[in-house]
Amino acid sequence: MSFDTYDFTQSGEPHRLGDYAIGEVIDHVDGVTVEEAEHMIATRLWQNTAKVHFDASQRPDGKRLIYGGHVISMARALSFNGLANAQMVVAINGGTHANPCFSGDTIRARSEVLDKAGVNGIGAVRLRLQAYTGAAGQSLDKVEGKYPPHVLLDLDYWALMPI
Repeated sequence: MSFDTYDFTQSGEPHRLGDYAIGEVIDHVDGVTVEEAEHMIATRLWQNTAKVHFDASQRPDGKRLIYGGHVISMARALSFNGLANAQMVVAINGGTHANPCFSGDTIRARSEVLDKAGVNGIGAVRLRLQAYTGAAGQSLDKVEGKYPPHVLLDLDYWALMPI
């Protein structure tokens, strides 16, 4: 593996590993509203057949639960605004589906740089990716050991990027 011929123009951002600081928080700015049809198609493609994702009568509130893998995918896609050169996820250290997501929710994301490492021209960045609903800038921190209701996902992973 090598990033020797990496094309920053095509990625859309010039940022390398050295441009990020441990502790830096990146607000990915955009949001995406989840719709039932797209979620159900994606959930079928991921071969998740849990009834709560398809049958509205399976939950007391009559809502179909958005598949957590869909939330992860949307959050990762949103993270490219600010982390476009974090190209390859190479490890998932842990994560939490903190609260449910439903059709009509708008997913937003932010990342925190937890650690960095580099070897032979390849950079690795450890990131905390959080997905949430509501307005940007609100606290995503646990309160008395629990996530606020607007936090959907808290994921700790490593990705590779050019140094």
